[in-house]
Amino acid sequence: MSVRPDWRSLYPFLPRELEIGGHRYHYVDEGQGDVLLLVHGNPTWSFYWRNLITKLSVKYRVIAVDHIGCGLSDKPRNYPYTLAQHVANLGRLVEELNLENITLLAHDWGGAIGTGAALAHRERFRRFVMFNTAAFRSVRMPWRIRVCRTPLLGKLAVQGLNAFARAAITMAVEHHDRMSPEVKAGLLAPYDSWGHRQAIYRFVEDIPMSPRHPSYQTLFGIERGLPSLAEHPWMFIWGMRDWCFSPHFLERFLDFIPQGEVHKFDDAGHYVIEDAHERIVPLVEQFLAKHPLEINASRAGANRP
Repeated sequence: MSVRPDWRSLYPFLPRELEIGGHRYHYVDEGQGDVLLLVHGNPTWSFYWRNLITKLSVKYRVIAVDHIGCGLSDKPRNYPYTLAQHVANLGRLVEELNLENITLLAHDWGGAIGTGAALAHRERFRRFVMFNTAAFRSVRMPWRIRVCRTPLLGKLAVQGLNAFARAAITMAVEHHDRMSPEVKAGLLAPYDSWGHRQAIYRFVEDIPMSPRHPSYQTLFGIERGLPSLAEHPWMFIWGMRDWCFSPHFLERFLDFIPQGEVHKFDDAGHYVIEDAHERIVPLVEQFLAKHPLEINASRAGANRP
């Protein structure tokens, strides 16, 4: 009998949760110091950030969330899995934990969700680090994603066969030796049934490609707000072999934040942190040191209740 790979040793963090709308919103909260808020995309969860959590929590308070429907959060069947709802949920966590002087680290959908929360609570956010993401409209959609939006066929593939998450563990990385059986198991662990994969499919559905889409105005509002955040320090770390959030999206981001510090990884894909976390941690630490926050530690959320 085969033994399933044990991913839990790679994710040794104390589980925490917040109740939002009657549902458990899971998050990791490790370390003390300046607050780093890590926001994942689709089809990942806070497990994706594990190497950064481990390294950065030595000096900082690192909080990594699981969106409702993802990771170790509840996965309700009837739920508004929309950009606006995810933004509101993240904002609720920021308020409930009374987080201030936040540095946002965001990947994939986390860029729009995190930036949306920053715009809604702009007095609480101070620095931004973006990884292969977007926070603006685009007319570009890779055919692989477009196929997953096909009525019936897409739902059967994404939610029924878990094709989206399974494909990502090979197609989103360049260094395939990084994807050990334990890492693959960890990335897929929360998405082990039809019901547990609803959010993955709904994220794919929620990409607004026209003004008629329910999330179009939400994303447009985030896009319009981006220039107002340009006064803060920004850093962009990009896997240049990403076929989804390609280098085009980096250049588009720099149209809004032209002064942003940029680091390009020519040998990394969409899961840039899986490909290059050893090189990324020093860059993040250098960025934070270069842009220190003159704040009172208690107001930064260094001391949890």
